[in-house]
Amino acid sequence: MAKTSAATGLTVQQWDDRYFSEYLRNNPFKPYMGTGENSIIQVKENLTKKKGDSITFALINKLTNGANDGTTPLVGNEEKMTSRSHKLTVGLRRNAVTVTEFDEQISAIGLRDAAKPRLMDWSMEQDVDRVIAQLGSINGVAYGSASETQKDAWLVDNADRVLFGAAKSNNGSNDHSAALANIDNTNDKLTPEALSLMKRIALSANPKIRPIRIEGKNKRYFVVFAHPLAFRDLKNNSTIQQAQREVSVTMQNNKLFQGGDLEWDGMIIHEVDETPTLSGVGAAGIDVGRAVLCGAQAMGLGIAKRWETREKKEDDFGNEKGVGIRSIDGLDKMTFGSGSGDTDDLKDHGCVTGYFAAVADS
Repeated sequence: MAKTSAATGLTVQQWDDRYFSEYLRNNPFKPYMGTGENSIIQVKENLTKKKGDSITFALINKLTNGANDGTTPLVGNEEKMTSRSHKLTVGLRRNAVTVTEFDEQISAIGLRDAAKPRLMDWSMEQDVDRVIAQLGSINGVAYGSASETQKDAWLVDNADRVLFGAAKSNNGSNDHSAALANIDNTNDKLTPEALSLMKRIALSANPKIRPIRIEGKNKRYFVVFAHPLAFRDLKNNSTIQQAQREVSVTMQNNKLFQGGDLEWDGMIIHEVDETPTLSGVGAAGIDVGRAVLCGAQAMGLGIAKRWETREKKEDDFGNEKGVGIRSIDGLDKMTFGSGSGDTDDLKDHGCVTGYFAAVADS
């Protein structure tokens, strides 16, 4: 009797699809990802269907003209729509593990499944690190690699969406290092009042930063990703402690909430342990931490190839087998030009960047 079995190639593809699904489900930034313009991290998979090394995200600025009341013709008085673009370049990301023949023998699962937990943890950590790096980036340059000249130029273009401590006046001359040096450990901790100021900055910036809307609810939110020591100061604030007692169970069950998150004034504050500390840059040499308020289209993720596996040939006389995994994608903080040219005078499209005291526990 002839028996039918799944082709090896199909089995591998099924495994890859399952890996990608689990990767998305377990990714800590999954609640903030989506294909629409209402997502903090907007995902595009255009390059999965065509060749290319980049994906372009478009911005069409909103119309601002008043309504025509019929006393003047529309012809010749049409409003000009302004558009901007952000080009995101994708790249190869990959890793591999090796499994010995003995480990494969004693394992009740196959090579790919044996390696999956290790590869899954690696890919998750990679993505968390990438998001954090992008949140602090200076026009595409990692914060730690950016020069003072680059930071000052970024601050000039983004002065309407950057806050140093509790007061806008801490930035007196768009000198990045001088503004950081005004942050002290008394007045410039992360507080509910500072968060509300960040929200007002977001809504008054030009262009405004749009909050995200929750499906099925008449609610709008910003999400703030905060340094753990700044988050500690916020959590210890008496005003925020009282507010959390009043947060309803319904809100805590919202898909955007994660364990330990705080809610204040239409913002969800999420502690991000891996956020780097800016050592000794504040007043009297104190450490400073970053808290970034994010709205819609704060970041873009372009995918050309989803995660897929590759097996290597046997090594060490057949004692070792390896499995690798790779994807082709790119992740950027979204920036759009505000000058005369399309990409002149870049602004962080969906972010307000806040710097606050982050003094370690004594």
